[in-house]
Amino acid sequence: MQRVIGGLLILTATGGAGYVYGRELKRYLEGMLYFRYVMSLIKGEIAYAHAPLPEIFSEVARRVKEPYRRWLIKTAGEMEQREEYGFARAWNRCVDKYLKELGLKNEHSVLAKEPGTFLGSLEKDTLDHAMQLYLNKVDLEIEKLREGLEAKTRVGGCLGVMSGIFLIVILL
Repeated sequence: MQRVIGGLLILTATGGAGYVYGRELKRYLEGMLYFRYVMSLIKGEIAYAHAPLPEIFSEVARRVKEPYRRWLIKTAGEMEQREEYGFARAWNRCVDKYLKELGLKNEHSVLAKEPGTFLGSLEKDTLDHAMQLYLNKVDLEIEKLREGLEAKTRVGGCLGVMSGIFLIVILL
């Protein structure tokens, strides 16, 4: 009886681990979608407000959730301080420091840093076009994540159950 109960507990734990893996993949996709939303808000503010970037970041920060709010406020603060380094360095440092808790993969972290190269230096019309190209690139990355999500979730669940069965067989 103890072996049956132990086997059920193992199977439940490993199946649960597979489920948690699938939930983490979905959470990551939702985080990328929200990042895209934040960047589209920045693009909209640039197009319509014609305000300086610190004001745009502060305005967008009021409409988004943490950690994006803190990231935008701190980036705006660093821009207003006008240290000796450029906008790109401040942007990259703020992305590394304040968006770390999102757990972005390396390629998505690089993607999040990309606007730092053009946000602080282009004319309004060119900036609008560059932001649209950037949002298209983010959309492509999100589509890549979506395509693999269903299969990875299914494989994670199956591997969790199969590893549980393997452990049960070994322990019996």
